[in-house]
This record gives sequence, structure tokens and C-alpha cells, in this order.
Amino acid sequence: MNIGLLLVAFLLMGAAPGADDATLRGLITEALKNSPDIQASSARIEAAKFRVPQAGSLPDPQVSFGYQNEGFDRYSYGQEQGSQWMFSASQQFLFPGKRTLKEDMVKRDVEGMEAMHELLQHKIAARVKELYYDLFLAYKNIEILQDKRDIFAHIEDLTMTRYAAGKAVQQEVLMAQTEKYMLLEKEEMLKQKIQSLEAMMSATLGRQKVEVIPNPSEPAYKLFSLSADEAVDMALARSPEIKYRSKMIAAAEVKELMAKREYFPDLAISAGYYNRSGDFKDMWSATATINIPLYFLTKQKPAVAEARANISSAKQELAAVKLMLTAAIKDNYSMLRSSEKLMDIYKSALIPKNSQDLEQALTNYSTGKADASAVISRLKTLLDYETLYWGQLVEREKAIARLQAITAQFDQPAEGENK
Repeated sequence: MNIGLLLVAFLLMGAAPGADDATLRGLITEALKNSPDIQASSARIEAAKFRVPQAGSLPDPQVSFGYQNEGFDRYSYGQEQGSQWMFSASQQFLFPGKRTLKEDMVKRDVEGMEAMHELLQHKIAARVKELYYDLFLAYKNIEILQDKRDIFAHIEDLTMTRYAAGKAVQQEVLMAQTEKYMLLEKEEMLKQKIQSLEAMMSATLGRQKVEVIPNPSEPAYKLFSLSADEAVDMALARSPEIKYRSKMIAAAEVKELMAKREYFPDLAISAGYYNRSGDFKDMWSATATINIPLYFLTKQKPAVAEARANISSAKQELAAVKLMLTAAIKDNYSMLRSSEKLMDIYKSALIPKNSQDLEQALTNYSTGKADASAVISRLKTLLDYETLYWGQLVEREKAIARLQAITAQFDQPAEGENK
């Protein structure tokens, strides 16, 4: 076996990644179009918009009709002055400004729902990215295990050759075989994980059946040029969740104005016509009715206090969201930078040095200067470092995806050279 094959996985790490993955972009587009959560959110917004004209509409007019008879002994219409058919109509008019305020309250609710819809879109996009990167990592780990399995097979052949020549004990052969089968076990576990990830991806995409996702390509390495403070500023300016909380404050303020406007009475106007046949003239009437806020101490005043309390609550919720977003950005930013540092350590130091160490150990074992356990230990260490490198690369990409969702971006803020 050519010892240089030990470095294949490491050399692959240095290969320049391609352009942005069209498959990932296609999956995000599909999710934004077909996700049941997004479709349900769109339907709720559409339904809420129909409440706006309802809120600003006048109360339904009322029409009444009846008959008045004079005496109980006979039908006296046209014979008695008080006998008549009666028809009337009435319409209530709200105090000026109330209808506009009612419309504004519903509009603020709709605007808040639209902001949450935007937030949902960013979360779905980030979810697709995270699942896609996890799939990439699972496939990459299988590839690494298959590469290392060939090396374990080579070690097994060496141990059997040395055992046949009386230069090694049977324990070394069993050790090499055990390690090889342990890699097969890990590979099967990764295949099961891929199936689980594909099921979760299909659900996120709104697919009715679980479908195989093509083997993801390596994520294109892009620089995240924003500092943590710049990312926080961008989130505070653009976050849909902050927009939603701001709309809730505006809605609460409109409700306070509406509660204050309830101190003023509404007006109802009605008109009546009375038909009296015979020698009696028909009659008509017109009346205006206003309600008197007599019980304002137990009705309007508490309503205003309630509205003010809701404004205070909405403002505190906005402050809490700002703190939460700041903490989330700091956490993901720290994870991003930490992953970059660890990737550099693995790629520039630990993996090359352990590759050289393994190559030397294999040479020493083949000449009888080392035992199998030393070789196997070094190979397992190299496997761990390569796995950790790709794991940190995926964690970095997932952190960026979450930062993009928090700062309301679908694309990277800046692109740099390949690492």
C-alpha cells in the first residue's frame, strides 16, 4: 500500500470549494414556497386583512315594523285615531375618530403578523441550511471512515504477516480486526442518521414523502465580515421580531386612544312612519339617541388603565427581545470565531503532524520497531482530528446561518477568498 494515501483526506481539505451550492439554494426556495408553516402563516395574514374593513364599518342599521290597535274588541285600523301601521329605521354613528382607531388597531395586528411571517421565512431558510450541512457532515464522515478502513485493512494485513512470521502476537491481529469492524459500526450509524436528516428535511420542505437528498457538496468558505457589535446593530435595525414587537407597541397605543375615546357618547338616529288610513293623517317621527358613559369609573377608566399596562408590557417585551437577540448574536459569533480558530489548528498543525507521525509509526511497525497498538492509536487520533475539523467547519456554517436569520439576511454579508 502506498503510504501517501494516508494524506488523501487531508489533501481534500485543502481543495478550493466551488461556487455557492445551487442545490442548497433550490432547497431553500422550495421550503419558502411549500413549507406548511409558511403557507399557514400566509393564510392567517390574508384572513386578517379582511378584518380591516370590518373594523371600520358602521354598525348595521336596524329596521322595525309593527301595528298598533286601539281597543281589544275589534280590528280598528282606519276607524280609530290610535290604530296604525308603524315603520321605522335607525342607524348608529360612532363618535368621530372611533372607526379610524378600530381600523388602525387591526392594521397594526396585520403588520405584526407580516413581520412574524418574515421571521418565519428566515428561520425556515436557516433550518434548511443546518439540515443540509448536517447531511454534508454525515456523508463526509462516512467518506473519512471508508478511507481509514482501507488503512486499518493494511494494518491488519501487516499484523497477520508478522504473526505468521512469529514476530507478532495474536492480540495484535485481533486488535486490528476489532478496530476495522468498529469503523463499520460507525458507518452504519451515520447511514441511519442520514435517513433521519432526510426525513426532517422533507418535512421542512413540505414534501409528502421522504426523498433522498443528493450528497451535499462542500460549503463554499465565505468570510463573515461583520463584528459582533455590527451584527447586533444590524439585528436591532432589521430583525422581523423587533418589527413585530414595535407593531405590538403601536397597537397597544392605538388601543389606549380608543379606550379614551370611549368616554365620548355615540349617536343613534332613527326615523319612523305611521300609516293611519281613513280620515286620519299619516304621521312621521325623527329621534336622536346618545348613550351616556355614566359608569365610567368601572368601565372606561379601568379600560384606559388596562391599555396603559399593555403598552408597558409590550415595551418590556421589546426590551427582552433586544437582549435575547444580542445574546444569541454574541453566542453564535463566538461559536463562529472559535470554529475558525480550531479549524486552523487542525488543518495547519494537528492533522499534518499526526499524518507524519502515523506514517512513521507504520514504517516502524513494518520493520519491527513498534507494536500494532502504537500504529492503531495514531490512526485513531488522526481520524478524530479529521472528523473534528469537518465538524467545526459545519458548526461554523450553521452559526453563520443562524446569524443571517437573526440579522434578516438570506445571503452572506461579505465574501472572501477561499481558506
